[in-house]
Amino acid sequence: MRFAESFRVAFDALRVNRLRSVLTMFGVVVGVAAVVVLVAIGTGARDLVRTEIEGLGSNIVFVAPGELGIGSAPTISRMRLEDVGYLGRVTGDESGIAVALNSGETVRAGHEQAFASVLGANENLRNVFDRPLRRGRYLSRTDVETRRRVVVLGSDLARRLFGDVDPVGRQVAIAGGTRFRVVGVLAEVGQTFGQARDAEAHVPITTAQRMFGVDRVDYIAVRARTKDDVPRLQSEVVDALERKYRGEKFSAITQTQLLGTIGTVLGALTGVLAAIAAISLLVGGVGVSNIMLVGVRERTREIGLRKALGARQRDILAQFLVEAVLLTTLGGTAGILLGVGAALTIAAVSPVPAAVSWWSPAVAFAVSAAVGVFFGVVPARRAGRLDPVVALRAE
Repeated sequence: MRFAESFRVAFDALRVNRLRSVLTMFGVVVGVAAVVVLVAIGTGARDLVRTEIEGLGSNIVFVAPGELGIGSAPTISRMRLEDVGYLGRVTGDESGIAVALNSGETVRAGHEQAFASVLGANENLRNVFDRPLRRGRYLSRTDVETRRRVVVLGSDLARRLFGDVDPVGRQVAIAGGTRFRVVGVLAEVGQTFGQARDAEAHVPITTAQRMFGVDRVDYIAVRARTKDDVPRLQSEVVDALERKYRGEKFSAITQTQLLGTIGTVLGALTGVLAAIAAISLLVGGVGVSNIMLVGVRERTREIGLRKALGARQRDILAQFLVEAVLLTTLGGTAGILLGVGAALTIAAVSPVPAAVSWWSPAVAFAVSAAVGVFFGVVPARRAGRLDPVVALRAE
């Protein structure tokens, strides 16, 4: 029997039993759709993380006390503001070194107030992290050295406190009443790892240290001139700090390393979720096998008649195998359409990131076809091995 004839016979068999065919395909549809959606969410999350990390700026080395890594315990920082000058002599470019001290505080302006991330920073932070200004100016070296009470507001924080009024030159109160004069407003940059960077308030780090009663800095960020300088800069900065602070360990991590670590975690998570979703595809395959076995039993006399008229064992096997593959590929196609539509809907109407990669539907379709072959072999072989005399005598 030619393949075209096998395909026609298989299609007619599915068409005659429409409801049973649709119900049989349902498990495959759900399994393929779930795989496509979960892979799309994992891919979208990875793309979002990559965009956010790259948005921090290029060629940056982040330096922090202790060992940086997934699950590592936080370490109290011993780094100080004077480390900027010390590392500047090591790297040869003090202007490429930024320090920061973070605290969440309430910021008030008149009757308006908002909770914001108050960032104690030096004058280099804006250039290291590519933070353009919308109006006014950024913190200066003089502001840091003289502990001036000046502040640069994020665009969203400025809008919440002052509305459409220009905030430059006006007063805000931070941390229970300390008054600051607004000298600038940062341009809008969005979120990074869920943190609203447009809701930040930047003050001189010396002023922040006095306000919070500390003398440390939380982290140091060093910007390399080129990507080729990053590995050398990592080792130089860590070695210099460990020489200064005897017995202390320091870590330096780059954007590439951060992307690799987070990408590995997200990739593993996506794989686990896809494997869980694939269980329903396995269940759907078992359903296809069961229904095909029932079909063989129901059509025993038909199989006997075909073999009596000259159909070979491989012709009968091909007929039922094509029928099983047709069931799963049709279900796989419907599942792909459903999964892609669900992923695009999720990305459009919710904050959950989702990005459909070209390979995801292709792999899902190939897997659905493979499920048809795998679970269709046993019923097809059983049909092909039927003795025509016995089959014709079956009730």
